[in-house]
Amino acid sequence: MMQSSTPLPEPDAEALKASQRLAALIRAEIAAAGGWIPFARYMELALYAPGLGYYSAGARKFGAGGDFFTAPELTPLFGQALARQAAQVLAQTGGDILELGPGSGRLALDLLDALAALGQLPERYFLLEVSTDLRERQRALFAQAAPQWLSRLVWLDTLPEGFTGLILANEVLDALPVHRIHWTNTGPVEQGVGLDAAGGFVWQDRPLLQGPLLEAARAIAAPPGYVSEIGLAVRGLVTSLAERIVHGVLLFLDYGFPRQEYYHPQRTGGTLMAHRAQRAHADPFDLPGLTDLTAHVDFTAVAEAGHAAGLQLLGYTDQASFLLNCGLLDLLAGIAPATPAYYRAAAAVQRLLQPAEMGELVKAIALGRGVAGPLLGFARGDRSARL
Repeated sequence: MMQSSTPLPEPDAEALKASQRLAALIRAEIAAAGGWIPFARYMELALYAPGLGYYSAGARKFGAGGDFFTAPELTPLFGQALARQAAQVLAQTGGDILELGPGSGRLALDLLDALAALGQLPERYFLLEVSTDLRERQRALFAQAAPQWLSRLVWLDTLPEGFTGLILANEVLDALPVHRIHWTNTGPVEQGVGLDAAGGFVWQDRPLLQGPLLEAARAIAAPPGYVSEIGLAVRGLVTSLAERIVHGVLLFLDYGFPRQEYYHPQRTGGTLMAHRAQRAHADPFDLPGLTDLTAHVDFTAVAEAGHAAGLQLLGYTDQASFLLNCGLLDLLAGIAPATPAYYRAAAAVQRLLQPAEMGELVKAIALGRGVAGPLLGFARGDRSARL
């Protein structure tokens, strides 16, 4: 998604009122906290406040009518390629699939269709979804397009206590709340959210006195004036998943970098972005609840959290290499050439593979317990040494 100088469209009256209610809720929390909250808390409320947050309210998010496209909305070939990796894991573990943040449900649908064709259909496909509205949309999609899989679907509110199989998250980690850190001449401070005289949201720095956030910030050699993010929530999620997986693989696909690239000296403003109406901009305080907020993933932190919890790093690479290893071009070649379907699929595949699009910007990482490698998606082009 590219930044644009074109003015963003104005929301309708109902959406604007919902955003104003969420803004009032956030202002009340800031006041109750003494005038300041960490940005991570602001981001959590903006995205997940019950009934009002971007992902918990009912506005359309995905696809042509939403704010952004994810890979499954571009083409079913993405899910078909991913299914080949899933089939390898399921063949070793005999387990199920758990998808975190399944969005529109399109990836689950494409995976189940493809796994059935591969003879590796899981008994259950779990969907961890916090949004009631999205759950209903996912059910409606399956009821209309593939009712034969409905009996295998299990929706979850929380992580299961134990799991065997594949845990999958596509473009989920970048939507977890992040802390913002400002490195100064006297050391790192936390950049949080306060209120100006008119009640608007503004950045405010507060000292970092102790704890894991200070330790993580001190471990990063950033010059004074540098601002970036630290994703404690990402590390916490990886740890929680590692504690629950008995035998299987965690597979994440998301925008991000290894640590040395994430905190590159030239990336002085971090990676935090806001998204609305298919456009990206830099104001995270614009229309809370109607605006998506994301920050790229520090994949070194993902690998460290998994290792500390006893998981093995099974692979790390760019999305293009992962999908090519999983046979994406073979799947494209299976569509009748010189047809509208082929041209649509070819255009989508180009977006998935091109370095300037998703091919290089999105990375894939796999962590596992009791699974023998190499995994299909990392057979060539593995970049684990860069972590």
